[in-house]
Amino acid sequence: MAGQGTQRRDILKMLAYASAAAHFPGFSRWAYGGTGHMEHPSSNTAIRPGSYSPQFLNPAQYALLALLTDIILPPENNSGDMRSAGAVQAGVPEFIDFMLVHDPAIQYPFRTGLTWIEARSSELYQKPFLALSEDQRAKLLRPLAYSSEFKPGQEDGRAFFKLLRKYTVIGFYTSRTGMEQLGSPGLKFYAESPGCPHPDDPEHNHLPVPLT
Repeated sequence: MAGQGTQRRDILKMLAYASAAAHFPGFSRWAYGGTGHMEHPSSNTAIRPGSYSPQFLNPAQYALLALLTDIILPPENNSGDMRSAGAVQAGVPEFIDFMLVHDPAIQYPFRTGLTWIEARSSELYQKPFLALSEDQRAKLLRPLAYSSEFKPGQEDGRAFFKLLRKYTVIGFYTSRTGMEQLGSPGLKFYAESPGCPHPDDPEHNHLPVPLT
């Protein structure tokens, strides 16, 4: 229970940061999805820069971060349709970099984790992670992602990958793109209030008891 409470506090903290991040004008892709109902389908959106300038990571670290998030949450296809977009299209690397600026507690784990990935790539294949083939990347990452393939001596890499996966998922599903994929009613436009779906039972006294 204590561990669950800690995780819940972490998630609530990230949601608070996500709400604050919505006001940052530097994002080129990431947009907070928890802003309530859309004002109108044709509303103008804020002007965005053509590309994102990392605030915490250097360009090489940011490129590695982007690739790793894309591996964790890849697009379903290459059509450009936001309904099948992955982490990079949703702006998750931007979100994580923003979080790193504002949350010192994760700065060291992310910096050392990215360094660990590059060191492991050099150890196994004598080249940087971005230069690896898709198969080589998978062989490096699978022991970090799956407990059944974990090998002793890779504890630091596994801890980093777990942290990265958590922030990737949070970044994606707090984004407008992620919430659109979930079909969040908060992003739908209503010409008028849809009202209660139970007009014959307005006090909800006779709804079925949910299964537990």
